Amino acid sequence: MATDSIKKAKNGTYYFRANLGYGSDGKKIQKYRSGFKTKREARKAYSQIILEKSEVVQRENWQEEEEELSFKQYVEEIFLPWYKSQVKDRTYDNRVSTIKKHLSYFYRYAVSEIEPIHVQTWQSKLFKTLSATYIRNVQGIFSLAMDRAVILGLAEQNPSKIVGNVKKQKTKIDFWTKEEFEQVLSVIYKEDYYQHFLYLSLWFLFMTGMRIGEATAVQWEDIEFDTGVLSITKTLYYKNLSYYEFVEPKTKASIRHIVLDEDTLKELKEWQQRQRSVVKTGFVMSYNGQPTQKHTMSRAITRYAALAGVHRIRTHALRHSHASLLMQMGENPLIIKDRLGHEDIETTLGTYGHLYPNSNFEVATKLTGILKQTSSQTNLDRSPKNQFTVGYLGEK
Repeated sequence: MATDSIKKAKNGTYYFRANLGYGSDGKKIQKYRSGFKTKREARKAYSQIILEKSEVVQRENWQEEEEELSFKQYVEEIFLPWYKSQVKDRTYDNRVSTIKKHLSYFYRYAVSEIEPIHVQTWQSKLFKTLSATYIRNVQGIFSLAMDRAVILGLAEQNPSKIVGNVKKQKTKIDFWTKEEFEQVLSVIYKEDYYQHFLYLSLWFLFMTGMRIGEATAVQWEDIEFDTGVLSITKTLYYKNLSYYEFVEPKTKASIRHIVLDEDTLKELKEWQQRQRSVVKTGFVMSYNGQPTQKHTMSRAITRYAALAGVHRIRTHALRHSHASLLMQMGENPLIIKDRLGHEDIETTLGTYGHLYPNSNFEVATKLTGILKQTSSQTNLDRSPKNQFTVGYLGEK
């Protein structure tokens, strides 16, 4: 079976010839299709024929070809089209390049040839440059691809499951303390319009704990200044300036209300007035009428962290910073869970529980002296004596 079966005709359309095996008379069985406007359409049709192959072989009593389906062809023509139909568009767009990059290690093999030793060698190679968490995610997709191959009869077993995924490691939570964030704010010049926008954006993220996609989607109409309530009902899927849209939040728990503090409301009102003098837009985090891109915040963090002399953090770490601040203030984990939009308390405690400052020592301090220390001056217990204690401590 050819590795690249899709061909381009002189008129710009695409065609393919699928070799399906041999009939009982020994003649080669082929299917030819042409006239596809795009290569993607041709691949979809080709994949469908390949998927139906086993049924046709059984019905027509054909003999299978000896040549095996390559993993590269399987990924590009069968797995990826199926995977795209199973996940959200933004999820597919975010992962497709990763899939092609890291799963290409197996392109040298046929689907049925991939063995556990190949997977283990691949893991070891990835460990040289990537984190355990990242490798777990990549292998999870590879395992999904092999599970699908087993279902389709292209492989007898999933070698990824035999080897097992890499051990899960607890990710170190990075964040800015209140003092570090104050240092960052101190080097931003709010009199400059663009720096004012960055000041407000960083403040907004730090003081609410929103995910970046949630924050960039916030509209002015989502904020009730009278009550101080911010409604989070959507997130922003940003592909480029020409294509972005509002989509459903990460989980049902992500749809929530956050009560804003007076200082944040003051900063927002100040920015709203400044923004309206320059551009008309519904986006809170915008200086030019367009939604803010993730890398805009990332670059700002890099620049001002260096000016302030504090360590650089990722944009998502501003969410961690908010959680850390609340825990240092002694807030109830259930309140933090709701504010961050976690689905369950286990997620909150599992991620941030260790950030409670010296909590065990504080508990010990609170327990000291809480009980009145008294004991009987006479023996009131006339029950039978324990054979091992007779003769000790005055017992007879």
